[in-house]
Formats: sequence, structure tokens, C-alpha cells
Amino acid sequence: MIILGVHPGYHEAAACLFDDYRMVAAVSLERLTRRKIDGGRVPDEAIDECLAIAGLSRRDVEAVVLGRGAYPWRYYKHFRGSRLIEGKVRQALGKEKHKSMERELLRAGHSDSEALFDGAKFLSAAGFGKSTELKFFNHHLAHALPTLFHTDWQDALLYTSDGGGDNVQYSQRVFADGQLRTLYGGDECFAGPPRIDSLGLAYGYATQALGWRINRHEGKLTGLAALGEPSAYDAIVSHFQVDDDGQIRSDFATNPDLRRFMFETAEKISREDMAASIQEVLEQVTLSSVRHLLQRHAVRRLGLSGGVFGNVRLNRLLAEETDIDEVFIYPAMSDQGLPAGGVLQYLLERDGIESWLNARYPLETLYLGRDWGDAADNVLGDTPGLKAVSDKPVEKTAELLHGGKAVAIFTQGMEFGPRALGARSILASPADAGINDALNTRLSRSEFMPFAPVVAEEDAAELF
Repeated sequence: MIILGVHPGYHEAAACLFDDYRMVAAVSLERLTRRKIDGGRVPDEAIDECLAIAGLSRRDVEAVVLGRGAYPWRYYKHFRGSRLIEGKVRQALGKEKHKSMERELLRAGHSDSEALFDGAKFLSAAGFGKSTELKFFNHHLAHALPTLFHTDWQDALLYTSDGGGDNVQYSQRVFADGQLRTLYGGDECFAGPPRIDSLGLAYGYATQALGWRINRHEGKLTGLAALGEPSAYDAIVSHFQVDDDGQIRSDFATNPDLRRFMFETAEKISREDMAASIQEVLEQVTLSSVRHLLQRHAVRRLGLSGGVFGNVRLNRLLAEETDIDEVFIYPAMSDQGLPAGGVLQYLLERDGIESWLNARYPLETLYLGRDWGDAADNVLGDTPGLKAVSDKPVEKTAELLHGGKAVAIFTQGMEFGPRALGARSILASPADAGINDALNTRLSRSEFMPFAPVVAEEDAAELF
């Protein structure tokens, strides 16, 4: 069965394609448009790229699984009165707006996407077949499921954290005795007002307060934190608590209140200390929540996903400071990974938990985008000044690195998730103590940005 997963998010829109339980392609919109974290619409380019990789067309797709993101106004069925008139006028003028399905469901006070959305009209206009099935996925369940599906675990806490999705910022699920139980973060959360408790959003606002872009430059803040002292830790952490159920709460009434507080705090201290302070808050509050849940539910494994777990310092802390046997962070932990989790949700609902668990397999590769290897000769021939220096790239790369050269390597398909992991990367030897500054200058990166160490697997235990 050919299943297409689509996340039309306001940032990091993406698509993926499954042949039943096997993922055969996954592409983020930004990789095709070259606009970082691109979104705000249905990612048609990513959809078509996935299908092209698999040699299929939209007519071959048997099920489409969608996130509750940005869709053109014309596909919503519930508009009345002035909203209906405004929409028709804008459509006639060629200025049709995209509306957030999440916000429309919050207005309606329920999670029934099919009641608001004309799925048949959408599928027909998008070029899918008349028999194509359409389903919607839950944001945080889609984050969580891959952390279980790509393991052989018999028990686990699945913990997600981000800036928000489907009216929640966190979710927790416990897997034990062959059953998956939601503690918090399901569709029932559409029935209530949003909670203002996102550490991910607080981190994003701190990023803004330091002059960078939210949802884009949080990694800069993480790098800067290493140079500061958490002098505002007490002031910030006093607004966040972990309750008796392990849930993170805050005393902010609105997100603008949270943003204002982060900006005011940043004005009083150095940039380095602000970065160190919010990093420490993120680490300690998340650690407290995770520890509480692990102890209460007596599980030995921890699955993590959601944009917050792109923070490598937090991930290391959780791995080292919790009494668990194993931790797995889904490599496409941000919203670009949602289409894959959405398809896994569809399969879980279709087949039931027992069959779904029996279909599990390790994540074998992240290189699920187009492989441009066959085009290399054409690029070399069409680009003046560019030439092949060796027909043995591995040996030549090792030789250049040993000689102190920086090497850009390009191999395999486009990666799924934010980490290229050596396939499309700049490699350099750390033997030269000045290599960090030299590369950051050449790449116009901030001087404090770190680099990822790469070692042979057999040496990892000794070096780290």
C-alpha cells in the first residue's frame, strides 16, 4: 500500500512516502526551495520529489495522511457569514489566505478535522485518485511513534517537547506489556484552552531577544551558552514548575507575557549569560519532568522527539543523568519528521498495536532524498574551474585531511532530518587548534559555533 505523509506546517513543511511499513522517500520543502524552514502551505514540491524518487505518480497513492497545518481557505466547510464572504472575495481576487486547521479546530472546540475540511475536494484538486483515502494525524503522537517503531523495546517512556502543536507543547506516553498508553498530549487537548508552559517557546523567545530568528537560530544560542554563566537561572526557573504528574507548568498567562519576560531578562545581563541561563532552565526542568515520569512508571528506556530535542546538550544530560538502559532521539526530531510519524499513526490505527509492533525495524538509513551521484559527471563538465581530482574519493579525502586541508564531501541521498552525518559535510582535522576559527570565518559563522566530532566507532568509548 502506497501511503503519503504530508506536514503543511508554518515552518519545516515536509513529505514522505511509505510502501506499507517501509519508508522509501522523505523530503523537506526547504531542501527544494532553498528557503530555510520553509512552510506555510502544502509542500507540493516535496510531495512530487518523493513520488519521483519512487517512480510513482499521485494517482498511485492509496492513502494521504495530513497534519493539521496550513490549507487554502477554499477547503474549509464551516465558514459562515462575514468569514465566508471575505474568503470568496479574496479567492476571486487571487489573494486567497491559508488557514491553520489547528486554530480552526480550537475555535470549534473539538478535534474532528473531517467535520471542517472537504477532503474529497482537496484530493481531487491535488491530483490524487478518487479512491485515495485521507486521514489526519496528531502532532505529538506523530513525533512520538518513530521513537518506538524503530526500536525493539518492550517498555519505554515516549516524551515529546516543542514550541507547540495541536494545542499542546509536550506529550508523554508509556509503552509496557504490549500496550501504548497516552498520559498527556492527545486530541482531547483540543477541548481546553492552550497551556502557556513551553520551554521550547521560551528558548525561542530568548533566541529572539539576543537578535536571532526564532525556529532558526536556536543552535547559535546553544553554542553561546558555553561561554556564559547562568546568572538569571533563578529568575527564569521560578516561573516553571513540575507538578505531581510530571507535567511542566508555568505561571505566565499568555505567550506575549512569556516573550516580554524573556526580553526584559535579556536586557539586564550579557548575551552569554542569558544563553547560559535559558539553557540551564531547559536542562534542569526537562530533567526533573523526565525523571519523575520514569520513576513513576518504572520503565527503563526513553524515546525523545520534538524540536526541543535538537538540543544536543539537553540530550546528553538526559542520557547521563537518568537511570535508564537506553535512550533514542529520533534523528528527524523537528517538525520535518512529522510526516513519517503520521504514516506510522495511520498504520497503527489500521492494523492494531500487535501487528504494528511485529512490523518494527531499526532505522537503517537517513539518506531518503534524491541521490545526485549520477549527475556528478554532468556538473563537473558544466562548471568552469571544477574538476575531479581522484577516482578514489575515500582515499583522497583521507590524504587531504591528513595534510591539513578542509574537504567538502557530497555523497548518498539527501538526509532526512537536520544532521548530514558526514554525507554532505565539511570535514577537517582537529590536529590544528585554529581550525574552528578558520572554518567559522570562511563560512561566515558565529565565532562560538561548535563542530561535530567524528571518530571510528571502535574508538568512541575511549575518546568520549
